[in-house]
Amino acid sequence: MACKRIFRPKVKTGNWNEDLVLEEETMKHYFEKKEKGELLVQKVDFLKRNILEPVNLSVPNDGQLRFGDVVMLVNVGGENRQLSAVGINVDVNSLTKTPSPGIQTPCGVSAARGIQPCIRTAFIITSVDGSPEGSNLHFDQSFALRTTDGFARGLYLTSDLQSFQKCAKKSGLQEVYLDNSTCFLSWWRIVHFDPQERLEYEGQPVPANEKVLIMHCKTNQALAVLGDQLLWTAYGKEYEVTAHTFLDSHKAEQDVNHWILCTSDPAGDGLVLLRRLQPAASDQQLT
Repeated sequence: MACKRIFRPKVKTGNWNEDLVLEEETMKHYFEKKEKGELLVQKVDFLKRNILEPVNLSVPNDGQLRFGDVVMLVNVGGENRQLSAVGINVDVNSLTKTPSPGIQTPCGVSAARGIQPCIRTAFIITSVDGSPEGSNLHFDQSFALRTTDGFARGLYLTSDLQSFQKCAKKSGLQEVYLDNSTCFLSWWRIVHFDPQERLEYEGQPVPANEKVLIMHCKTNQALAVLGDQLLWTAYGKEYEVTAHTFLDSHKAEQDVNHWILCTSDPAGDGLVLLRRLQPAASDQQLT
């Protein structure tokens, strides 16, 4: 038999007092969290406001990379990948407020669609062999990639051998993440993207805004972005980043392993990479 109301809505029936007290406690708890900035919408806004703060990339006057330069790791894309840059994949659950707001470790990374020089995508070329800051980075020289200080906590891009307990979430390949350790796991080296010219460029200064391979020193696997492995992050749909060398039929690394250490234009026209891609885009439109 259907329940039929026999009292007016203003009539207090049942456990009306307990319901009123519970509602008041809920509202009190809500306003307390709002004052402390602990609401989910406030945490998300706080995260994006800090992690997406613009960063000025380095401006190499001679076109060569040096220790201490602030760069972005950019992949120009392919058949199923857009232009993307390695970024910190941090959510509200990975934040800490003590002693100051920042990122907890370990923290994942992903390839953000589009490129925007900000705290999330900026990395500092750091010496690991005693080379002074400001000296040239050479091919096959070990170095580290560190996030900016402050909110990003100066974490190092790290990787380790693949295992059942530790691997990339989607592909199961070798994981790439951020950690506060400066051990051998965070050492990388740059090699020329063309295998036939690799020996000739060994020991030469690394040019900025040119296509290169970023190799992990311990595992000898190349940094890669996977266009067929998508991750849902707090910033939208992005690509998975892993350390794995993908070879074609000629035993050469594929474009998923090709990276550009992007810097700003000395003329003040923004990113050098975008300036180079604009004429190519215009040619495609004309075609």
